[in-house]
Amino acid sequence: MQRRPSLLLGLCLTLASAALSAAPQIDIGKGGQCVEETSWMRKNHMNVLKHQRDEVVYKGVRDAKHSLKTCIECHASVKDDSVSARADSFCVACHAYQAVKIDCFECHANKRKSAWVSGGGQ
Repeated sequence: MQRRPSLLLGLCLTLASAALSAAPQIDIGKGGQCVEETSWMRKNHMNVLKHQRDEVVYKGVRDAKHSLKTCIECHASVKDDSVSARADSFCVACHAYQAVKIDCFECHANKRKSAWVSGGGQ
């Protein structure tokens, strides 16, 4: 009789572990060739965005290659033109998976410019 509870506990722990290790399902938008290697960008995108922010704010230098706008134009969902509207949106899915707060869109638009120009955004 005592084997069943431990067997059940083992099964639950195995399933929970598999669920936690599964990669998030991400809507990558248009996708395509990123401005940097994908593995490098996953690890360094925040440093790139911070550097870009400092270059623009303090020096007035705009580099379209690494701008947040460029990321959004490519990675906003084709369903809703947003990188943060749904659980599987490009930015939200990874940030939720890593348990990292995303605060870019407290100030910045989360949709493609074409979406908010036509009345669908901020």
